Amino acid sequence: MSDTLLSVKDLKVYFDIPSGDLLGRHPLKLKAVDGVSFDIEAGETLGVVGESGCGKSTLGRAILQLIPPTDGNVVFLGQELTKLNKRKLRAVRQDFQIVFQDPLASLNPRMTIGDIIAEPLQSFFPNMSKRERKAKVQDMMDKVGLLPQMINRYPHEFSGGQCQRIGIARAMILQPKLIICDEPVSALDVSIQAQIINLLKDLQKEFGLSLIFISHDLSVVRHISHRVLVLYLGNVMEIADRTALYEQPRHPYTQALISAAPIPDPSLERSKSRLMIEGDLPSPIDPPSGCVFRTRCPKAQEKCARDIPKLTDDAAHGGHFVACHFPD
Repeated sequence: MSDTLLSVKDLKVYFDIPSGDLLGRHPLKLKAVDGVSFDIEAGETLGVVGESGCGKSTLGRAILQLIPPTDGNVVFLGQELTKLNKRKLRAVRQDFQIVFQDPLASLNPRMTIGDIIAEPLQSFFPNMSKRERKAKVQDMMDKVGLLPQMINRYPHEFSGGQCQRIGIARAMILQPKLIICDEPVSALDVSIQAQIINLLKDLQKEFGLSLIFISHDLSVVRHISHRVLVLYLGNVMEIADRTALYEQPRHPYTQALISAAPIPDPSLERSKSRLMIEGDLPSPIDPPSGCVFRTRCPKAQEKCARDIPKLTDDAAHGGHFVACHFPD
């Protein structure tokens, strides 16, 4: 992991919300993603965690330019994606793909799985022969754990885990350099989750993939990620190596998330201390001043309401970035 594959700088995604003005002259701004920055190296997995509504999926879609960013930069393989026209952006799309949360809903029920997996090949390599395309599809089906003879079956004939394997095969058929996994196991049984996670890790090892793995399940993220980014109201609270973040979380929000995650050992689960988050999640239309987490933070002081904390890395915690005025 020596080369930077993706660099995201101060990425913002705001949506206009009607304010109730009869003329619609002053729409409100919903700040779904509000100044997110990070880098990903080749072959690395970055986990993205946070509560529902914190901007995880919007961040992923904005990186892929499926949602136009309001501001900021997304540099992929040395190219600034936000400045590319449609033709040039389409050419770059061969190198990044997405795996969706709902396996069955992401597949066209009128198409066979062979056609679904082959669709990217038809788009990017229209001159490829049918025989070669079929061979590539069957080879990828084998790699993701699907029997090649299933090629003419339809999505409704498969289980949820098998449908997600189809989605992964479709994303992998072009052998991209980056895949964004948008909660790919949240709709699956626990045993199937483990199979899909192990499949992604095997594919990453074989093809040198980089992954952005979005989830609210901290145990899943810990298993697959090299580094973890914690989001709250569209803002980065903490970024760190997986081990450092789980064993020595420095932001109160991260500490609360980890303390809420269950431990499989019943005796440890009963004896562990819990840090509860008080209050409701503020609206992204009208976020708190200063630190957006301050209204629910047990450490909040006057400075937290006045100043926005910068995401900083101090000498004592190299590579461990935290946006907090009073970190542990």
